[in-house]
Amino acid sequence: MATDVDIYVGKRLRRRRRLLGLTQQDLAGQVGVRFQQIQKYECGANRITASRLFSLGTALNVNINYFFEGLAPDGKQAPANDQADRLSGDILSQKETLELVRAYYRLSERPRRRLLDLAKALEGDSADAVAS
Repeated sequence: MATDVDIYVGKRLRRRRRLLGLTQQDLAGQVGVRFQQIQKYECGANRITASRLFSLGTALNVNINYFFEGLAPDGKQAPANDQADRLSGDILSQKETLELVRAYYRLSERPRRRLLDLAKALEGDSADAVAS
């Protein structure tokens, strides 16, 4: 039977897989399971062993801690601290956000850094314009 933690970890797994533009089949091939197993992990129907979680983290290029970020000590989702935290789930599920992240990760390191610097500079410009 799925616990709140299993469901939460499954949601984090699905979010990261989608952000990277991977199908369940792609991820399954990388960790040596069938895509149906990934489906079961993502919905919390099957628990993920420590070794499999490590393999999934490696395949998704995240530390194992990623799967538990935002989880309170009681195993429930921690309450959002501010508006940005409450919106992050909604923002990450938008198609435009996924396309942007995928395009970003297709760039090599130097253009990625330059694009990030540009975005930060533009953010500063828009904050200055609002203050004026």
